[in-house]
Parts: sequence; C-alpha cells; structure tokens
Amino acid sequence: MLSGLPCLGSGLGYRPELAAAIGDHSDRIDWLEVITEHYLFEPGDQRETLLDLRRRCPIVPHGVELSLGAPEETAGRYLDALAQLVADVGAPWFSDHLSFTRAGDVALGTLVPLPRAREVAREVGHRAQAAQEAVGVPLLLENITYYLDLPAPLTEAQFITEVMEHCECGLLLDLTNLDVNARNHGYSPEEFLDSIPLERVVQVHLAGGEDDPAGAMALDTHAAPVPEQVWTLLSELVKRAPVRTTLLERDALFPEDFAELQADLDRARAVLLGAPGTRAGVV
Repeated sequence: MLSGLPCLGSGLGYRPELAAAIGDHSDRIDWLEVITEHYLFEPGDQRETLLDLRRRCPIVPHGVELSLGAPEETAGRYLDALAQLVADVGAPWFSDHLSFTRAGDVALGTLVPLPRAREVAREVGHRAQAAQEAVGVPLLLENITYYLDLPAPLTEAQFITEVMEHCECGLLLDLTNLDVNARNHGYSPEEFLDSIPLERVVQVHLAGGEDDPAGAMALDTHAAPVPEQVWTLLSELVKRAPVRTTLLERDALFPEDFAELQADLDRARAVLLGAPGTRAGVV
C-alpha cells in the first residue's frame, strides 16, 4: 500500500491561529495536516472549515486518540468516524502515535510511551493493522518524545522495528522527537536511523524545541523554528528513505511574520527536491 502513495511536498500543521496566514499564503503551502479529533464528531462549522481547506490543497488527518497501546481495543465508533473523515477529504493516508492516551474511560491528556517489550510490540502491530484495514488507507505510526526512560528489553528503535514486523503500516518519523530523545537519553540519532526499517518512512515531522531553564533536558515544545541539527537529520534521511512529504508543526508562540514559517516550509521543500530519486509529485 505504501509504494503508490503520492509525494505531497512541504506541508503545514493547520492551527486556527494560523488560519488567516494560511489563506493568504496557500499558494506556497503544498498540503495541510489537521488534528483528527477536532473534526470527527463535528458536523457543523468545523467540518465546513475542513471542506473549505480541502478545496485549497490536500488534507491529511493526524490523530492523538487512536491509543494503540491502551488496555482495550479502539472503539468501533471512533474508527467509523475516522474512516468517514478520511473519505470526506480524500486523504491518501492518516497517522497517529506509538503511544496510549487513555485507560478505560479515563483520558490521560498526554502521549504515554509504551512498555518496550516484544509482546507489546506484537499487540500494537496487530491493532495498527486492524485500524488501517478499518479505515481503508495506510496508517502511519509516529515516534513520540519521552522524558522518563524505564528499563526495557528493547531499545526505542528495536521496539519500532518489532511493531512494523506485525503490520503493513508506514512510519511518520518525527525528527525533532528523535533529536530530543537522543540528546536526553544519550544515544546516536544516526544509529537509530540505521536500526529502523527506513523503507517504511513516508512522512517526516519537523518542529522546534528548547532546553529547560536548567539546561539538563531538551524539550519538544513546537514553539520555535526548526533547529539546525534537525535539518541535518532530514538531509541525511532523504538520501536513505523514500520520504514523500514533510510537515512543519507549530503549536505556540506563533510568529507575527508568516515569513518565518514560510522559510522553514521552503527549506523543507528544497531538501525534498534535492533528494535522489523521483520527486515528480512534489510541487
């Protein structure tokens, strides 16, 4: 299912705070990623906004509540609504995180990392495959940041690889998350890339972060320009993986001048266009 996916180009995460700027600069934004849960059960103004966006450029839903590692299966009502959303916007894929976000009826309000064990990876892979089949287009799984690293049988890269052994899904590789985790937990991002199935990477997330005031930990804030070390990782990745698209995330401290975000969008597009292989689908 992954080999025929389109190359969307350089996209931006849609946030209401950016709506006016997106409208003014839509000719230089190749596609938009929207938060799935904002549109699942909102048939009114929210859905109309989404369909208006779809008339401007491709739309891809990115979720936070698939909760593949939760104790219980994903609710059929959620998957039915997600399949309808994907169909309504004609999305070529949808994405969510390798995490869990709820336990029973309790919403945890954060992306909780999964226990890195083979049996967990197997179960998550099976659930991801079931979700993909229910929705009808490829599911991309995203690596998350984690600040507490408990002892586990598998490394993060080994766990991701094991999950992919049990599903036919793709990977959404968040390079900022990779950079933050590598710095906080003392491993090499290059060795991480060496250890995961790069042929499954379809999309990349790019964002900015900061160091905590004490300087002891890197933080994934989505509130700053993309740092240089993340651009370096992107340049390395596109030489080795069939990356079809990049996505710039900004959730806070939005710049007054959209040119700051546009510069990152243009730079990401240039990296894609300069990668080996065919990029005919990139605009």
